[in-house]
Amino acid sequence: MAEKTRAAAAKADFERVAQNRKARHLYHILETLEAGLVLSGTEVKSLRAGKANLADSYAMVDRGELWLMNLHISPYEQGNQFNHEPKRKRKLLVHQKEIRRLIGKTREKGLTLVPLSIYFKKGWAKVELALAKGKKSYDKRDDIAKRDSDREIARAMSRKRRA
Repeated sequence: MAEKTRAAAAKADFERVAQNRKARHLYHILETLEAGLVLSGTEVKSLRAGKANLADSYAMVDRGELWLMNLHISPYEQGNQFNHEPKRKRKLLVHQKEIRRLIGKTREKGLTLVPLSIYFKKGWAKVELALAKGKKSYDKRDDIAKRDSDREIARAMSRKRRA
């Protein structure tokens, strides 16, 4: 009984809002990190309703601060004149030491900061960022071929079990 309540509490502590599935197809993920998001009240309410889109969003360092660009959070339906702008740049909360390390990494050829998902953790909005390198078209084809072959193997195994 205690295990069920612990699992339910852990699930309540983590609520995924949006995910950037395309990022794993377009980029080689080298490492990930978690950052807090600075949001207004109506943005939080829209996020809790699941109205966010990570497509074409990215993170960048500007004057020693980390910013999330092109994240679309739809305006809150019950919001009034205090509603937020959907695609404004949003500040990310990361330690200064981490920002300095990211500056060095992103100056390397071809590395970028891509958001993978947005979620609530213990009531706080967080974004999972990835330090990533863009894939070439032949890498993407290799990934698709591997996924297809894995799927065929799984089908063959399930047919074998049924027979």
